[in-house]
Amino acid sequence: MSLPDYKSPGKQSSAPVQSKSQVVQLNIGGHVFSTTLGTIRKFPNSTLADLFNGSTKRMDSEGRHFVDRDGTYFRYILEYLRTEKPPTEHLQEVHKEALYYDIKPLVKAIEETPQFFGETVGRQQFLARVPNYRENLEVIVRVARAEAIASRHSNIIVCVVRTEDDLARYNNAIDSLGTPRESVVSFGPWKAPASVEDLLDCVKMDIEARGYKVKIQPHSIDKGFLFKSYDFFYKLIFTWW
Repeated sequence: MSLPDYKSPGKQSSAPVQSKSQVVQLNIGGHVFSTTLGTIRKFPNSTLADLFNGSTKRMDSEGRHFVDRDGTYFRYILEYLRTEKPPTEHLQEVHKEALYYDIKPLVKAIEETPQFFGETVGRQQFLARVPNYRENLEVIVRVARAEAIASRHSNIIVCVVRTEDDLARYNNAIDSLGTPRESVVSFGPWKAPASVEDLLDCVKMDIEARGYKVKIQPHSIDKGFLFKSYDFFYKLIFTWW
């Protein structure tokens, strides 16, 4: 009687097979999300998909996959992975996250939206032509905070000169204020079609994006010059409480 051939069971893998439908939890900087492995690996070449490789994954004390990054906007990343529909809000912030996680289709989708295109190609290109724009914003905020002691409001005077001709009248204009020259923050001139109102809108937008409450109004002092000071000067009013 012949015995049946013996077959070696071979080496058994100890690693569990991971299914696309497997539910996983993520801790993104303290924000907890639940999704499936298939969703996370929607784009296999992304940095996000790499987080679930054995050599790179990190776990928190609860066994959740951990990413040491602010998770405020990660829900928009997750929603895109589920639906492939780009977000309609917080585009700048989500774009940064998509770049970080290297989700190239989302990066491209955001960059093709009218809002993002207008911000990067329109507004940011204009502001790049305004001398010392970013530095002036820092000065405005710093002075406003310095004047906030025991006050509900801080008032900052800004001078906006749109053209070289305006700049030629700048000295007489600023002398009309009766205010120390160094206390006035000056913008311009610039070589772009955007108007003074466009610049002021940008100033207000960028200051409020930092969490401050501010309004802008003309600062008019008529002392009998051939021009009126409100052609150049505006008051930024910060409200603290």
